[in-house]
This record gives sequence, structure tokens and C-alpha cells, in this order.
Amino acid sequence: MQETIPKLIRDIVNAHADRVAQFSKDQNGVFQPTTYLEFFSKVQVFAAGLHSEGVKRGDHVGLISDNRKEWLIADQAIIGLGAADVPRGCDTTAREIHFILDAADCKITIAENMKQVEKIAEGLGKMPKLKTIIVIDPQGSPVGGGRYPGVKLMTYEQVISDGEARLKKDPSFYDTQIEMGQSEDLATIIFTSGTTGEPKGVMLTHANFLFQIESLPKLLDVGPGDVFVSVLPVWHSFERIVQYMIIGTGMTMAYSKPVAQIMLADIATMKPTWMASVPRIWESVMDGVYRSVHAKGGITEVLFRFFIGVGAAHATLKRMIYGLMPEFRRRVHIVDLVVAILPYLILTPLRLLGDLLVFKKIKDNLGGRFIATVSGGGALPPAVDRFFSAIGILLLEGYGLTETAPVLAARLRYHPVPNTVGPPLPGTQFRIVDENFADLPPGRKGLVLAKGGQVMKGYYKRDDLTRKILSEDGWLNTGDLGMLTWKGELRLMGRQKDTIVLLGGENVEPTPIEQKLKESKYIAEAVVLGQDQRFLAALIVPNMEAVDAYLRENGISFMDSGNMAMMPEVCELFDTEVNQLINAKNGFRIFERIFRFKLIPHEFAVNKELSHKQEVKRHAIAEIYAKEIAELFADKSGR
Repeated sequence: MQETIPKLIRDIVNAHADRVAQFSKDQNGVFQPTTYLEFFSKVQVFAAGLHSEGVKRGDHVGLISDNRKEWLIADQAIIGLGAADVPRGCDTTAREIHFILDAADCKITIAENMKQVEKIAEGLGKMPKLKTIIVIDPQGSPVGGGRYPGVKLMTYEQVISDGEARLKKDPSFYDTQIEMGQSEDLATIIFTSGTTGEPKGVMLTHANFLFQIESLPKLLDVGPGDVFVSVLPVWHSFERIVQYMIIGTGMTMAYSKPVAQIMLADIATMKPTWMASVPRIWESVMDGVYRSVHAKGGITEVLFRFFIGVGAAHATLKRMIYGLMPEFRRRVHIVDLVVAILPYLILTPLRLLGDLLVFKKIKDNLGGRFIATVSGGGALPPAVDRFFSAIGILLLEGYGLTETAPVLAARLRYHPVPNTVGPPLPGTQFRIVDENFADLPPGRKGLVLAKGGQVMKGYYKRDDLTRKILSEDGWLNTGDLGMLTWKGELRLMGRQKDTIVLLGGENVEPTPIEQKLKESKYIAEAVVLGQDQRFLAALIVPNMEAVDAYLRENGISFMDSGNMAMMPEVCELFDTEVNQLINAKNGFRIFERIFRFKLIPHEFAVNKELSHKQEVKRHAIAEIYAKEIAELFADKSGR
């Protein structure tokens, strides 16, 4: 393995010059290919142009853009010069952009379009170091001097032109630059507030990423010939390591969007073998399938639900036979084998029939060549995991943090253990510790500590925050709760800071309750509350489409969808759903029951209630819905 990412990419280009590296859509929405040689040539030219604009080793360059082929070209050009990029997506607020570019000491920033330029320009007084903005797509707007006093505005194509002139004089310029690179050079600073609200600049090196590029392709058994569809924000570390793995292995990527209709259409066109995803994507696919089946009703729905049940049972029996059950307690495989083999053989013909009559169409909608998805960026709900296991689509849940570039663990392609995120990557270690940081054995819940070559260098200019989570001997406090199986797989069980402590002293993990609530077709999102209270309550976002269908099917009239959440019939529906899901029969203790809830009649939004990873920002929820939360816990007795 090479010392830096650009050196590795150069080797791949030499071996796969004519292979397609990227598919991206043109103005007509048609996918167009870019070969590895074409990609690398653009990287060299753009790097030379950036150098002409003053970018040098050790600099930090802003990169405010969503997924597109120019993003990866700019990224490789920046880190090839020995600089580090500071990325963020186009949905970032102006305030966040100003904070990030200033905190990271960016003298130059790249913006996807003029909308992003205008966002940046709003805060030029707060970013005294910023001197140049490069816009990738000016969208017909004139770009000239003097428009933003004190700042030079230029286009991506102008930088390319400058780079071409530079390379004519010195064709070996880029090679000379990347030869100076070393493994511990900073590659990026990714600012992440996650769900805590405190912005931190995570410093990741070339070595952090290369550590994973070496092991992930082997664990997933991927290589040249595989096609990934790209839907997640590339500025985030999960999609970034996937794209580095793709171009660092000679594979192909096709850029799409995480919108179900667009994504599924692009998958049908490109026929990918893999994709990286977040749980919400597969939740939406599952919900879409169920809505479609329910709309048809009758025998179609009956058969579908029957074969889902058969598929789920068959998948469990197969895991028992092949030793793929999670061992939080010691299991005797021969017992599992004896118990499972006969019912497995009995169900196999029915499972094959279900595949032929029901599941084949779903798989065909994924292009016909789809092997698996790696799901990260949040816990995979058990209901989603069971559904796709039942129909025979492989979901490999992974685990990591921005602070670990990001992958710490992943289910293995040929040995996927459910209810876990798999074993640690080779060279990575986990410790499960109690409140005194004493090690706990397998099967015991505690705080997850991690150590490995992917662990960050630290937080930029925040040694105080770095010392809080990263020990001198390299152990990172993940802030996650979990337990290990006896075979070394990790099961996640919530966030340490999310733990709710009731007035009675009971500790409650909200995540399992929220995941169970979201198994209802009527519940799109749920947030469990109750810190320092006598009981638990919840804010619930209804699936308005499902509620609308329920009201129509039951002949209940309503004026408009905006008032649906206030109707007594709807409140009664949700009361029934909550009580049927959160009860002793489903493994919940009495103090884990939801005593009150309030319906929120609109979806949660990224940059508001949700983080960029589409995780609930609990601190934001507490602020935005302070009034509603106060009402939930108000003393109704009037005392």
C-alpha cells in the first residue's frame, strides 16, 4: 500500500487507464463515462491551477459542494498538493459555512454554484483570511473582479485553463508534488456537530483512510468490474471512504441522489453491484414496497405477507445451520443444527416459491446485478434488517465515526451476523468498559472504546476536546454503548449521552424504543423523552400518507391533511399503535412504556431536527419543541 492516496490512485490509473472511474449525468440526465486516465488528467491540471492561485503544502481549502465528478477531482488535486480540504454540502447554512471556513483558516474555497458563493459572501467580514472563491458551475452568472470587495472570484474552468498553461511548462509538476507526500500528512478537516451541536474539526490523515482502503475490499470481496451507485453526501467520511475504496481498487461509481424515485431509476439504468447507504434509504424502500402491496390488497397482500414470514423464518434457520447467530451467550452449534435442519428443509420450497412469485420483482428493481449494500451513519432498525433478510437482499451494517475516518467494523459479506455491526476491521480493537473503565466480558453492556490506524489525529485547534475522548495510548472513547459477542462481533445499544435517567433512578436507552415505534406503518419518526421525569413520553411524526389511507378506508371524513394529527380518531389510532408496540410482550419493562405522546404534523428536516447523517439531533429537538415537551410532562392534576 502506498504512503498517500494520490500515489495509490496514480498506480491504479497506470493499471486501469481505460476503465471507467465515474459515471455522471449530463444536462439531459444521461450518464456519461469518465475513464481513470481522463479523471487523473483533470486532477493534474486542476492541481496545477490551484498551485498557480497560491495553494501550497499545509494549506486548508474549503470545498462546499454536493456529489459530482468535479468534487473528487478537486479533492484529489488539493490533497495531491499536500494541502487538506475542508468539505461541506450545499444544504449547509451560511452561518455554518462562515464558522467552518474561518475556524479552519481557509484562504481559498471552492463552491459548487453561485448560490453557495452568495452564502459565503454574506460573511466575508467574519472570514478575514479568505481571499479566493472558485465556483464550479456559475450557471450563466457573470464572474468578474470587484463583485465581492477583497475577494477574487473565478470559475473552475479558469483554474483548469491556468493549470493547462502551467503543465505545458512543467509536465511533471503533479508527480513532483505527490512524491513529497507522507502518510501522516493531513488529508481533510471534517467539521461535525453530529447530534451534540458543538462544531469540531476532525483531522484525518492519508494513513487514516489508507488503513481502510487496504482491508475493506477484502472483507467485501469487491474489485474491478464492480459498480457502486453513489447517493450519500461525499463530504461526509462514510461516502468519502467508499469513493476512495472505489478509485483505490479500480472499480466504477455512478452519481445519483438519495431520493427513492431518482435512485431506483438510476439503479435500473446503471445496474450496480453495490451501494453505500444510510438506514433511512432502506426504510423508505421497505415502506414503498409495503404501500404498493397494500394498495393492491386482496390475495396479493395476503401472499406477500405470508412469504415475508416464510422468508424471515427461513433466514433465521439458515443462520442457525451455518453458525451465524450472535453469541452473547455461549451457543452449542450442533444443537442449533439439529433444531433447524428439518424445518429449514421443509420451508426451502416455499422460500423458493416466494422468490419466484414475489421477491424477484423487488430484486429486479435493483438492476438485476445487485449484491449488497453497506449501511452506516446510524443504527439499522431491526424491522428493516429482517425485511431485507426475508426477501434475500444482503444488508451489511457497518459502524464508525467521523473521528475514525469512519469505519471501525462491518458485517462480513460471507459471514454476516445479524443484530451486530460485525467484527472490527483487521488491526482494530474494541474494549467494552464499565463506568470505572474496567473491561467487561462478552455479553455485558458498557461503553465502547476503539483503537486502530483509522483513529483521527485530533480536533483542529481543540486539544482540550481531543484529550476528552482520545487517550495518550490511542484509545478513542466512542460515546456509544454496546456489547461484544463471544466471537468478537459488536452490538450497539445506544449513545452514552442519550441514556435517559428517570426520577426513580431507572436508566432507559431511547433508541430501541424509537426503533420499535417506527415499525408501525403510521410512524415516520419518534423521539423518546423523559430525563429527570417520572415517566417516558414521545414526540411522534406521523406517516401522513398511511394515516390518510387509514381514514379513507374506515370512512372517516376530514377537512384537510394539515389538521389530521389533531383528530380524535387519529390520536386513538396512535395510542393503540404505541401500546401494541411498547409492552412486556415485546420485551419492554414497565418503566419503558410511553405514558404520553404528542404528534408533530410535519417531517423532520436536515439542518433542523436532523443531522447531515439524518440522525435526530436531540439537543435541537429540546429547543425547537420546548413548549410541546413541557406540555407532555405538565402535571395534569393541577397541583
